Amino acid sequence: MYDPTVARLTYRALLGRRRALILGALPLLLIVISLAVRALTGADDQTASDVLGGFALATMVPIIGVIAGTGAIGPEIDDGSVVYLLSKPLKRPTIIFTKLIVAIAVTMIFSAVPTLIAGLILNGNGQQVAVAYTVAALVSSIAYSALFLLLGTVSRHAVVFGLVYALVWEALFGSLVPGARTLSVQQWSLAVAHKVADAPLVTSDVGLPTATVLLVAVTVLATWFAGQKLRSLTLAGEE
Repeated sequence: MYDPTVARLTYRALLGRRRALILGALPLLLIVISLAVRALTGADDQTASDVLGGFALATMVPIIGVIAGTGAIGPEIDDGSVVYLLSKPLKRPTIIFTKLIVAIAVTMIFSAVPTLIAGLILNGNGQQVAVAYTVAALVSSIAYSALFLLLGTVSRHAVVFGLVYALVWEALFGSLVPGARTLSVQQWSLAVAHKVADAPLVTSDVGLPTATVLLVAVTVLATWFAGQKLRSLTLAGEE
């Protein structure tokens, strides 16, 4: 189910000079903000939770997920180079699964690691805030990568749609509209983080059992559907 050659090509595409600069911009900004907040306010658990929840989890993680998830396959479909990949004796699910693993790894590195560093800067992991949000970033990286990888296979405007989802649904509606929170990857991951935190600084509108089921279901279904879509691309090319 995992092909090293596909993985190497995908890593090379995702971590090219320009895309790596884009991927690194938000984590760098998070750390700069954390340093500034710590210098101005000192170590404060509530402030740390606000920064990590409001910027890291609500904005940085989904945007990085968009870049990594759609970038893992979208450009190859857009420029037609996916035809060369599909001509190889590889099962289509193997291609999708390999690209998903790469997208997850890249998203985790550029989101979870900076989140942990920022949390340690802000309050030294007081009340497990840094670790809780890091776990949330890790969990959400998996679901976001699957969702945006699927989006990259079904639309030529995957980045635009992905950013609309990340910035409008997750960051805006997911924070303001109670009903929308139930259908938010951010809230699902916060349910996991809530279990990790020592204090009720990290909260979610979704219970842990429901969040776990939804995270697994979205990841599995998105990956399966992306594989089916890639099969249809193959059939179209052969016809």
